[in-house]
Amino acid sequence: MPYINTTTNISISKEQELKIKSRYSEAVSLIGKSEAYLMLGFNPNTSMYFAGKSDLPTAFIEVKFFGTASEKRLDMLTQAICEIINSELDISPSQIYVRYQPTEYWGWNGRNF
Repeated sequence: MPYINTTTNISISKEQELKIKSRYSEAVSLIGKSEAYLMLGFNPNTSMYFAGKSDLPTAFIEVKFFGTASEKRLDMLTQAICEIINSELDISPSQIYVRYQPTEYWGWNGRNF
């Protein structure tokens, strides 16, 4: 039940979205999740400033998921996400923030897990 939202100040083509989707689907296994319940959001061309500047490609990735994950697994996922965004969108890992929001409450299909 992860939700990964990718916000960036550059354009994302449909082809890039599909490549990122495929790679995120594999990466979530690092925290014990699968593509079966993975939801993704893409917010390209967003006005963003990082360190007071807006002249470099930048990304903010939010990962929300049901349950918990160890610090080690989250480190591994951060590394994977930064590599995915770097290779697919050419955004330097130094211009990427990743935020995690684990939760004990998650609803789907009219009920909670």
